[in-house]
Amino acid sequence: MMRRPWVFVLILLVQALCAIFFVAEILLAVLGVPIAPIPWLYHELIEIGAALGLILGVVLGALMLRSALRRTRKVEVALQAASGAFMDLVQQRFDEWGLTPAEKDVALFALKGMSLAEIAGLRETSQGTVKAQTNAIYRKAGVTGRPQLLSVFVEDLMGGPVRPSADAA
Repeated sequence: MMRRPWVFVLILLVQALCAIFFVAEILLAVLGVPIAPIPWLYHELIEIGAALGLILGVVLGALMLRSALRRTRKVEVALQAASGAFMDLVQQRFDEWGLTPAEKDVALFALKGMSLAEIAGLRETSQGTVKAQTNAIYRKAGVTGRPQLLSVFVEDLMGGPVRPSADAA
């Protein structure tokens, strides 16, 4: 619908003019300001215009809502696909590194940004065990810590290693 914004502007203009007319008419009557009577034909035409403007506004609103809901659904589907692809990538890397099921759980929690204490609480184990598991994960992945572990997946998503640009030097 937004491919023709002039339609939207025209409907808003009709609605605004009719609203100004009716509000001004009521306000002047309440304040007791005398105004010259408008011929009945013109008054009827303005009311018909107002009714058509309201109907068109409702139709336009419904069309725009439908369009927005469709776009939202497309974005949700794309996001689900990307999320699934990321999880497939994560599982593939975990398998390549030969992580145990416990290490996979810990690595996933670490990637989500959880602390050692939070991971230990979720896994119902000691922080020392989680620390030993994270060290084994880092060793198997060939990284020195959580930031580098995360950068492995960022690089995979970006299509290769991230290199500083010549401008940054």
